[in-house]
Amino acid sequence: MPALILVLNGPNLNLLGAREPEIYGTTTLDDIHQLMNKSALALGWQLDFRQSNQEGELVDWIQWGRDNADAIIINAGGYTHTSVAILDALRAAEKPVVEVHLSNLFQRETFRHHSYITPVALGLICGFGARGYVLALEALRDIVS
Repeated sequence: MPALILVLNGPNLNLLGAREPEIYGTTTLDDIHQLMNKSALALGWQLDFRQSNQEGELVDWIQWGRDNADAIIINAGGYTHTSVAILDALRAAEKPVVEVHLSNLFQRETFRHHSYITPVALGLICGFGARGYVLALEALRDIVS
């Protein structure tokens, strides 16, 4: 049975391609999904790719991933800097986690330099745009069987 990678995207990521293209580029979330699907297929994996603007829904999905996913890739958007609930859910999931951000958080506003996700993540990939999601899959290659 192929590995299942849960890919979660937080608030406002549904607006990629239109929202602040000078920061996030013109690639849409659907473009990222398609790019990841190609990479996942090459690895023999399946993706469950989701987006929500609701913190509780993201927590519910992480809890679902505890029993159903082999790893989690998450771009929690603005919740990265505010959500203890997402941190606690990721910790409880007991799955490998890779944190992804399109922009380099450390070149942006100071409040974006802190992440509640990083303490439970295997690693953080930021600043590489949509390519960061594919890098996250590649980072999981030797971890997920």
